[in-house]
Amino acid sequence: MRLGFVGCGNMASAMMKGIIENKIADSNDIIGSDVLEGCRDKAKASLGIEVTADNNEVVNKADIVFLAVKPQYYEQVISGIKDSVRDEQIIVTIAPGKTLSWVLEQFGKKVKIVRTMPNTPALVGEGITAACHNEYVSKEELEMVVDILKGFGRCEVISENLMDVVVSVSSSSPAYVFMFIEAMADAAVADGMPRAQAYEFAAQAVLGSAKMVLETGKHPGELKDMVCSPAGTTIEAVRVLEEKGMRSAVIEAMKACTRKAKGM
Repeated sequence: MRLGFVGCGNMASAMMKGIIENKIADSNDIIGSDVLEGCRDKAKASLGIEVTADNNEVVNKADIVFLAVKPQYYEQVISGIKDSVRDEQIIVTIAPGKTLSWVLEQFGKKVKIVRTMPNTPALVGEGITAACHNEYVSKEELEMVVDILKGFGRCEVISENLMDVVVSVSSSSPAYVFMFIEAMADAAVADGMPRAQAYEFAAQAVLGSAKMVLETGKHPGELKDMVCSPAGTTIEAVRVLEEKGMRSAVIEAMKACTRKAKGM
């Protein structure tokens, strides 16, 4: 099985890195294309894959093709490769806002499409990807794609109507988490801790907290209450966060993100 990536940017490189490191596919079985020579050279040097400037070469050589370009380039890219796509091929998209029906319409023929939404923690093998598919993809083919996507983290099959929500809750949310870590580190620096150490403490606290949610199965509210001793330091910090509208700010930001995804 050969995998092809149209686009060799950060997201594609993260996906390919996980796939190779987890032995889902060998680097010799992956080909990537990109309009930028620098991206091609970087992917070849760091991943050992075959690269080309020709998107159709990727389509001609691959069994599964990942469209790893920005949403605004999808129409142009699909127009350029649609005549090369074969009946048995699977096309995997990673673009927010581009529905299965829209992508199928661009191809203008029956094409097997799996729509996905990964996130940047794939760079460290801790991504989570949502996937849905059209009617031409068999159960076995979907399972094969899901296994590939698990090469760089978790993967969940969802209904397509939830895909825009996935954008806000996992695809874009690392940015919110990075802001939270940065803010916590800034506060620690203000109280005298060296910055590098502050980032380490803040990031590890977030990592450990997330792991507790995933591994204990406890409600986040219950885990929060476990930290909040009566008249203690934590409940005082929580009180201020509530006073400043942390929950509302996060909810409103995510709803804005979802609306933006639906309009792309």
